[in-house]
Amino acid sequence: MKKILESNYKVRIQHCDPFNHLNNMYYLDYFFNAQVDQMKDAYGIDMLSNLESLGLVWVVTCNQIAYLKPVGITETILIDSQLIAKTPRSLVVEMRMWNKNKTLVKALLWTELAYFNLRTQRAALHSEDLTDFFERILLPSDHDNFNDQRAFLISQNSKRNIR
Repeated sequence: MKKILESNYKVRIQHCDPFNHLNNMYYLDYFFNAQVDQMKDAYGIDMLSNLESLGLVWVVTCNQIAYLKPVGITETILIDSQLIAKTPRSLVVEMRMWNKNKTLVKALLWTELAYFNLRTQRAALHSEDLTDFFERILLPSDHDNFNDQRAFLISQNSKRNIR
């Protein structure tokens, strides 16, 4: 089973600022759309399917994002993602936005998601099936925290010396 998922996107003109770079407020849109698309395409999981039937959904509780290199107007980007941590009630997903050749990291995101029951308005436990699934796709980060991972990616970009 794949542990790192990838998908390509073309940056839309209307999402760019006057400098012809992707506006910071749209990075999360691209990341979250990629996450939803990747889960459905790779695993057949519709992240909103339990919302309708059970009232259960993942909600974002924390985002840590680093903008490492500008993303240009109409640029094709590759977004990859992996589950780096899990608890009975939450997940942490790391996502990276790359140039189309996957030689330069443009942005890094760590997002924490809580499993939430909309009917009871409380955090919910992952089902046994979900817990088993998450165990199979879990791929922890090589770094203990977001800032260490950010520093590592910056150093990798510098070594490649690519714009």
